Amino acid sequence: MLTRTKKPAWLDKKISLKVCNQMKALLSDLSLNTVCEEAKCPNISECFLKNEATFMILGKICTRNCAFCGVKKGKPEEVDEDEPERVAEAVRRLNLRHTVITSVTRDDLSLGGAEIFAEVISEIKKIDEKITVEVLIPDFGLNLEAIRLVINEKPEIIAHNVETVPSLYNKVRSLSDYERSLDVLRLIKRLDDNIYTKSGIMLGLGERKNEVLEVFKNLADAACDFLSIGQYLNPSSHHYPVKEYIEPDEFDYYREKALDVGIRYVISGPYVRSSYCASEYLENVR
Repeated sequence: MLTRTKKPAWLDKKISLKVCNQMKALLSDLSLNTVCEEAKCPNISECFLKNEATFMILGKICTRNCAFCGVKKGKPEEVDEDEPERVAEAVRRLNLRHTVITSVTRDDLSLGGAEIFAEVISEIKKIDEKITVEVLIPDFGLNLEAIRLVINEKPEIIAHNVETVPSLYNKVRSLSDYERSLDVLRLIKRLDDNIYTKSGIMLGLGERKNEVLEVFKNLADAACDFLSIGQYLNPSSHHYPVKEYIEPDEFDYYREKALDVGIRYVISGPYVRSSYCASEYLENVR
């Protein structure tokens, strides 16, 4: 496979700010953040048009330094104790039946903000127990108490992304640890195997094919149920550069390989992100 460094024709999705206005007004009214906006997701107008968003709690400044991520890094904000109620109100106004919650990483907090995750799940379930909740969590430093807090609220899916192959962690995720991320997924299953687990990986950072396939095996060994596979697109020229644009048929190949090793449902494609088409995963295993 030839390495491509010029953006190819199949990566031509346009962002329409006009279709985002209604969602932006709601988010502004409730003082809420989304990873869609903060991480500069290319799917933002598509999802906002469908009244879908991934809420980002615990502020919008991360304590980690991932070189691929568009979220701001630095000194984090004070924890907003009323945020869970406002997230639940947004879910109610949007009439969401499946909702995704993520956060910045908060290494400054003893439990990494797990209490707020738990409160958000609880507030959403008060609206209607049938609303399915997916939380995309940081590693919480593999703190057992923090992970238990989230599990005890019984979200349908707990996701934690490995993001890339282990050989690239020093370059793009120097404050994170590949084995620790796998341990988070293992621990969730050990504590409650009724909760689905999910992870995500980006391609185009300079990984080798055999490394990607090994990640699939590692995730399957950790009993990870779901996987998203997408193309890395650098948010700006100051972020880690794209090393390669992956051909669309390669994404089909990787999807089949991930399914072959035992991952139950996989969405794979150039514009796939961890919360893209999020409700599909549960729909296809139930």
